[in-house]
Amino acid sequence: MLVTSAASLLVPLLSWLSGDKPSNALTHDPPSLQFELRHLHAVSANSAHVMFSDVFPQALTSLAAMNDSTGSTKATYTVGTRKTKTFRPSSFAAHARARLRSMRFGENEWLDWGEDEITSPDVESRASLLELAKMTNNAYVEPDDPAWYDLEGKWNITYPFGWEPESDGFRGHVFATPDNSTIVISIKGTSAGLFGSGGVTAKKDKLNDNLLFSCCCARVDWTWTTVCGCYRGGWKCDQSCVEDALAVESLFYPIGTNLYNNVSYMYPHANVWMIGHSLGGALASLVGVTFGLPVIAFESPGERLAATRLHLPSPPSTHHVTHVYHTADPIAMGTCNGVLSSCALGGYALETACHIGKSIVYDTVSDADWTVDVRTHGIVNVIEKLLADPWPPSQEAGREVPEAKVEEDCTECYSWEFGDFPA
Repeated sequence: MLVTSAASLLVPLLSWLSGDKPSNALTHDPPSLQFELRHLHAVSANSAHVMFSDVFPQALTSLAAMNDSTGSTKATYTVGTRKTKTFRPSSFAAHARARLRSMRFGENEWLDWGEDEITSPDVESRASLLELAKMTNNAYVEPDDPAWYDLEGKWNITYPFGWEPESDGFRGHVFATPDNSTIVISIKGTSAGLFGSGGVTAKKDKLNDNLLFSCCCARVDWTWTTVCGCYRGGWKCDQSCVEDALAVESLFYPIGTNLYNNVSYMYPHANVWMIGHSLGGALASLVGVTFGLPVIAFESPGERLAATRLHLPSPPSTHHVTHVYHTADPIAMGTCNGVLSSCALGGYALETACHIGKSIVYDTVSDADWTVDVRTHGIVNVIEKLLADPWPPSQEAGREVPEAKVEEDCTECYSWEFGDFPA
């Protein structure tokens, strides 16, 4: 009996050491999905309606000529996946009622959250984050722009959709797997000379930045013109007023929920992911929390305060939201504030620091001797300096990327007093 017991222990051990893993061990890589560009989405000037239009053949021909002398267009993205638990409201109507009751009466309404296990991006895979970062970057440009990141594969344009270069607001791309089982919605971040290339969206981007990420209507000091009328002197801010300002239909969060509703109508059986950079990452997170969608947000300012002000009902967990940023970026770190900061000099009051969900933080200051500088905020730095090559501190820990962690004991806007301060 003793010999039999010993053998039963030694055989699996020897098999493992020899390279033959037991049949119940994980013997294959997580499944990957391939995504193709399907749609460009945009909101035209003075409108809150999401519009769709075609990617014209001449744009694809131009892209093919730039990328490959053989004429094959490279634009397929391969992303590793894993299973993730998420929580979805019983219905968006119930979610909206709960928000409305909280905003009007300050009362919490019980909301039925359904737990679901879904396929989401593999946030522990450097290659997967790199692909998603490239997809995120491409929301800033048209497919025939030299800044477009090229990957292997061929375009498969099968649906009409909309994007107007003269549009002055919300913009991005929609990607899909060939079988339409998984959709990725990317949202463009801030376009401004301070953070990258400028453009026609810069004015409305700045308005949303200053509403979502300032403590009180972008009141930095007495020289600033506020973006809403909620400042009450000293360090006082009227809470109801600033909440109402964020809920205006022309601002980006309501447009984001409309975008998701449109896409989910087009693909009623699809699993939807949200991605974005900077302002786009924060908006992706807010929409993802609303609908229980997996989110990857790159270099996003803290959006937790905005979620509170929007009265988003809190699900049992927000771990399906993942932020990726580094310590040399003062915007993501919440340190680009004060009268003499780079952000303030550019007209931005980016004062929030706390993020929803979990955060993958690259300590570029300590581990790579980066200097804290607003110019490190761009998505290209993430692509070419953080994700393009293995990150040594993570390798030493036996990982591909830093561990995703919840931000605990995070404080912001501690100098301000928020309450009922009528004008």
